[in-house]
This record gives sequence, structure tokens and C-alpha cells, in this order.
Amino acid sequence: MAGNTFGKAFRVTTWGESHGPALGAVIDGCPPGIELDFSDIQKDLEKRRPGKGGGESPRKEPDQVEILSGTFEGLTTGTPISLIIYNKDAQSKAYDHLQNIFRPGHGDLTYLKKYGLRDHRGGGRASARETVARVAAGGVARKILAENDISVIAYTVAMGEVSTSKREMGDISNNRLCCPDLDAAERMEELIESVRKRGDSLGGIVEIKATGCPAGLGEPVFDKLDGALAQALMSIGAVKGVEIGAGFEAAGLLGSENNDALTPQGYRTNNAGGILAGIANGDDIIARVAVKPIPSISLEQDTLNLDNEPVKIKVSGRHDISAIPRIVPVCEAMVCLTLADHLLRQKAIEN
Repeated sequence: MAGNTFGKAFRVTTWGESHGPALGAVIDGCPPGIELDFSDIQKDLEKRRPGKGGGESPRKEPDQVEILSGTFEGLTTGTPISLIIYNKDAQSKAYDHLQNIFRPGHGDLTYLKKYGLRDHRGGGRASARETVARVAAGGVARKILAENDISVIAYTVAMGEVSTSKREMGDISNNRLCCPDLDAAERMEELIESVRKRGDSLGGIVEIKATGCPAGLGEPVFDKLDGALAQALMSIGAVKGVEIGAGFEAAGLLGSENNDALTPQGYRTNNAGGILAGIANGDDIIARVAVKPIPSISLEQDTLNLDNEPVKIKVSGRHDISAIPRIVPVCEAMVCLTLADHLLRQKAIEN
């Protein structure tokens, strides 16, 4: 009931806090015989690692993963895989002045109401730092998917009022924002700098595409694949909305426009986002997430203290201007975890 475990056949439990000694994940249900080295996980962790500049938090974390169990001679054994990432640059004293104040947009008040206490040092378990464990576990899930010719990639399609006008997938790795439109990426960078100077923050939209997913993945009614993906992506702290395929745009279409016509070569369009009746139809799975602006800003805001008294607050410290691009690998990880779980569930049916 604690809500720290994800999945059924491929189960991941994450643990750790932003300013604790370490964070990590325990994976149960990974099949044996899969080649797994720490470098398979490390490349995804590098994408979300802080301290790389350009409006990102200057917190210097190497985010080096260690595999503590579940492998032997480079292969998974089928037993639980334990992953750990040590915190190296937590500066807890920087949060002392927030011990009795609720930060607007954060989980400070809700965690206190839930548990009767809270970890004010960077938000504890509610911190985006928690996602390092998800990305590590997602690296293992990605290996399972790769053995089944399934790939997952995420990229930025909007930041603030700047949106992409094209999808040049080869350009995603050619800019730090993981944007498939280099012209838009340049305008996004200019916007980031402008907002940074004002002491404010930015939100945006990330799109995730899974290719090679076989038709049939997903469960009927209450465990639909699109529902599972939505839940997985909404579990990311900064995500406030999820759409699959045409998403909200479908509400303005006619049935004749929204339906994806079937042809001998496949679906003519992909408004369904690769999922029909909660089950993968064999087309690319397309999802998008709305990412809220980072709530920690240096502009003065109204809030309350523990005595329910109105106070003013300016949140200083080491914070991103936007969750993008560091949230991009987190989105990939949650889609990888979801698809790996449903893939293994489907294999259990077929066997």
C-alpha cells in the first residue's frame, strides 16, 4: 500500500531520498540470461545527471550506478537485481531556513498531512532526485525490450511558448534539449536564458515514441496499456497531463477523421497512438506529457509557515530552470518499465 513498487511481472521498488546517503532500486522478475553491465544503465543516467550547465541545477552528482546483485559473469540470473546510486553533493544546510515554511508548488504541505512529518532537505522522497532510481531500473527494462526489437525514445516538442514544427529524429542527439527541431531548440535556449534572468521557470511538452511493440500487449478493461502508460508517466512529479496518440485533439475530430483506416500495409494514420481497446495494435506507440514549470523560483511568493501564518518566500539554491531536458530520460524509463512489464505478462499467456 506504500506506493513505492511499480509493475506486476517486472516489479521495481525504488528507495532513497534527495539528501540521504543513496538512492536505488530493486528489480524482481527480470528474466535470466540477459547481458547486463553497469554501462548499459550508466548511459541513461548520464542524460538526467545534474550539473551540466545551461539552466540546469549545478549540483554535481556523478550518478555512478553499482549493481549489487542479480548478475553473474555479465548475465542476469533471474534473481532480484539491486541497484544503488550514492549521493555525493547534497548540501542539506542550504535548506535549514525552509524547515518551518511550505514552498509553493512543492509537496511540503501534502507530505506533512500524509505522514505527520516531512524531510525539508530538498523535499526528501518527493524530490525529482528520486527519479535517478527509475532511470536506473529503466536501463534494465530497456535491455529486455531490445532483445525483443522494441525501442523507446523521448524528445522535447515544446518549451514555454516555443513549439517544434518538425520531427527530425536524427537531430535529437545534436542539442542538449533533445529536440527534433534545431531551429526550435535554439529559440528554446534563448527563452531559457531570458526566464533565468527573471528568476522564473519554464514548463514544456515531451513526446515519447515506442517502435517495434508487438500487437497484443496490454490487458482489457482496468489494466489497459494506455492506462498503464498514463499512470506510469503521471507518477513523475513534474508531469501534470498525459495524452496518447491524437489525445485531446481527438475531441475536436469527427469519427471519420479520428479513425485509423486499415490497409494491407498497416494503419493509414495513427490517431490511436498505437493502442486500441487498451491493447497494442502493432503501430508506433505515441504518448505526450505536459511538464509543469519548476516550482523553486527566486521570485518572491506568498506562502504559510508551520504556525499557519502568512509569510513571503524566495527559493534560492541549486535548481533547474526547467525539468526539460532532464525529465526526458525519466519519461523513457517509465515507458520502458511499463512495456517490459506487459511484454513479460504477454509471454506468460503465450507460454
